[in-house]
Amino acid sequence: MLITPVQLFDEPLEIAETIAPGVLDYSPDVRQVSPLPVTGQADLLVEHRSEQRGPHSEVNDIRLRASYHGDFEILCARCVDPVPQSLSGEFDLIFRPSDADHESGEHSISPDETEIGYYEESGLLLEDVVREQVLLSLPTRTLCKPDCKGLCPRCGQNLNLATCSCDQTPSDSRWNALAGLADKIEVKH
Repeated sequence: MLITPVQLFDEPLEIAETIAPGVLDYSPDVRQVSPLPVTGQADLLVEHRSEQRGPHSEVNDIRLRASYHGDFEILCARCVDPVPQSLSGEFDLIFRPSDADHESGEHSISPDETEIGYYEESGLLLEDVVREQVLLSLPTRTLCKPDCKGLCPRCGQNLNLATCSCDQTPSDSRWNALAGLADKIEVKH
């Protein structure tokens, strides 16, 4: 759904969209498995600027307030099995035209300006905003269970399902020089 300032001149735009699974590409380890309803509102905020701040005397900012909820599968950080995860969130964001703050050279920004996103001349894509918000709401690390054993580093066997028949000695040949060292050392009591 494309949101443009022209749509918002007369009244706010009510948002009631549902993003189907497979429409958004979140990341290789995140998959949406249910419809993702997004409800909210987009408003136009007209910022009046003095001529000293730039070539635009009026800037059409878009304020987007919405919420979402849906079911996802996130790959386990150890065994890469899919883990069901329900995600929901709310956001209240302001977007400014990308050319509104164009100044040559370096300049400092205020703390308030760090909270502003930008949209291209064509408008703001709701799907891009939702994708970013979903990714920001993900847990930092997902495990299928707290004691997940992961994968065997040699054969790739999921150690939660079965033990593998790989030799348990270190595979790095640099360790071979230490093999049998314990048998050669005399322990004195």
